[in-house]
Amino acid sequence: MSKEPVSPIRTTDAEALETARHLLAEARHAALGVINPETQGPMVTRVAIGLAEDGTPITFVSDLSAHSRALRANPKASLLIGEPGAKGDPLNHPRLTLLATAEEVLRSGAEHDALARLWLRDHPKAKLYIGFGDFCFFRFRLSAIHLNGGFGKAYRLGPVDLGLRA
Repeated sequence: MSKEPVSPIRTTDAEALETARHLLAEARHAALGVINPETQGPMVTRVAIGLAEDGTPITFVSDLSAHSRALRANPKASLLIGEPGAKGDPLNHPRLTLLATAEEVLRSGAEHDALARLWLRDHPKAKLYIGFGDFCFFRFRLSAIHLNGGFGKAYRLGPVDLGLRA
């Protein structure tokens, strides 16, 4: 008689929610996964990230980048947030995977200006290129969140768990 496999996913608790919220709030960069429109294969790159006023993750990228073209061709994306600590097994440090749909923010208007102010607050070196015409913001509308809080600590969350709209 075979046993049913035990799910590695734990019931989300207050500690998991706090870990996820902390990882998202503190992140200044992430690994961005997209589909390369030329090869239809996966592509991963590192991008700077921040949060819009409502807590939605955003990035500010150049039109010249392959990932900007990829997001315009297929807005489905994934972000990996969290870095291994200086010591110990890198897989025992918490990380957050965000499944999302990217939405480009128009370069003109109040929304872009508000995002630019927030971006400069958290990324002051962007002052050098914030006004360049080939840079734009993408907002990531989250559909699912996977928290790996370290060995044996896997959770599935939704946008509402982080105070975001679905």
